[in-house]
Amino acid sequence: MNRLLKNREILLIVIIAIMVAAFSTRAPGFASPGNLANIFNDTSILIILALGQMTVILTKSIDLSVAANLAFTGMAVAMTNAAYPDLPLAFLIVMAIGIGAFLGAINGFLVWALQIPPIVVTLGTLTIYRGMAFVLSGGGWVNAHQMTPTFLNVPRMPMLGLPILSWIAILIVIGAWFVLTRLPFGRAAYASGGNPTAAVYAGVDIGRTRFLAFVLSGALAGLSSYLWVSRYAVAYVDIAAGFELDTVAACVIGGISIAGGIGSVAGAVLGALFLGVIKNALPVIGISPFAQMAISGIVIVLAVVFNARAEKKAGRIILRNRAAPEVTA
Repeated sequence: MNRLLKNREILLIVIIAIMVAAFSTRAPGFASPGNLANIFNDTSILIILALGQMTVILTKSIDLSVAANLAFTGMAVAMTNAAYPDLPLAFLIVMAIGIGAFLGAINGFLVWALQIPPIVVTLGTLTIYRGMAFVLSGGGWVNAHQMTPTFLNVPRMPMLGLPILSWIAILIVIGAWFVLTRLPFGRAAYASGGNPTAAVYAGVDIGRTRFLAFVLSGALAGLSSYLWVSRYAVAYVDIAAGFELDTVAACVIGGISIAGGIGSVAGAVLGALFLGVIKNALPVIGISPFAQMAISGIVIVLAVVFNARAEKKAGRIILRNRAAPEVTA
């Protein structure tokens, strides 16, 4: 039991399983494999964005502009597809990733070169990128009939029992795990947030690491922009409004510390799935949208409190060990 309470990933798996079982008593078929696959598919974009957000948070930063990045990039890609329908899909996807990475690089540069607090930078660029989407589109929409069938249908195509959108999310999860656990950048990200002073003495360039984390977050937001627009078959200025808070919530619920340096890819994925189960289940059992917002907020606050208590307890144990008197023979 103690191990269960200490291991956030195992605890989340148990809680999600209990939630699915409980909701299935009110909505028959909720726990069916087909419905669970649909929930994962619905949560795929959140999982991708949460992994980018996690990378930034690990470096003791935050990216509040991911949803605005998604909105602008999605609008740009959708308008390009509508204006030039003969362009290959691969080009449009690369274009989306490139624009998203560039917008993320702007955040990273301001944080790195000008030493502006990340929350201030990304709060500003959130508004700027939304405004850019409005200027680009003139406040108009790009609808399904303006986009090509290939652009819209590829993420929805089934493959081995799951839509391609779900497989893309799975590949991103594997890639994020490899980058953060097997590459020098991953170690630098954990070190930059966990102990910046020690990281500097170890030769880690904290500014450069944060810059790369913002670029990665932006690139994933760019990829998500195409997936979002194609999945919902529409692009407009306010798409994904408030979704940046969902990415932060998924990270916090998954055990990623806002103070930086603590967290895992599995935790971010499970945090996103936790939110996905709630958002899919509450409407089914008749909970109003306003109550859904309140419930989601309560869950986030409880997760923050849980994280804070766990980190405080760990800090007390370290201090107690340091204060222990030496035993003399």
